[in-house]
Amino acid sequence: MTVDMDEFWVFGYGSLMWNPGFAFEEKLTARAFGFRRSLCVHSWVHRGTEQRPGLVLGLDRGGSCIGTAFRVQRGQQADVVDYLRERELVTHVYKERTMPVLLADGRRVPALAYVIDRAHVQYAGSLTTTEAAGIVAVSTGKSGPNSEYVFNTLAHLKEMGIRDHWLEEVVGLLRQSPRSARA
Repeated sequence: MTVDMDEFWVFGYGSLMWNPGFAFEEKLTARAFGFRRSLCVHSWVHRGTEQRPGLVLGLDRGGSCIGTAFRVQRGQQADVVDYLRERELVTHVYKERTMPVLLADGRRVPALAYVIDRAHVQYAGSLTTTEAAGIVAVSTGKSGPNSEYVFNTLAHLKEMGIRDHWLEEVVGLLRQSPRSARA
């Protein structure tokens, strides 16, 4: 299949998948290779504080990640990029990258994505499911409990037919924890 080089795609792997916040013309399941969805970002505002950081998703290197690709209408690209930069680059824990993604219909297209900056102070590194669940269970930020974010994320992934075994294990541990809200 040929790709229209004027097409502009955005790849989402977390809340962007179900809450993009921008208009799009096409939405398809997509896979990014060489990166995986991970609770690898210390949240200092929305799901934790600097004193007790929570964890939110990042796109970290290794493996592959099933997410959603959005094709943005011509003429709207600059507005969408401005919106995404305001949303994703608040503390600059992510790096803006264009990467190839494989769409569900077999096309390979370049897509804008936000990848974790491993040198950033908010990078949590590779955590075990037990470590991640322990952090999530006790963290709360201005947007609410960290556990609520993780439960919500997994519920949306399941609704979309996307399995994330690591995140499922974290949720299983959270449900056993007396400190986290159960959902």
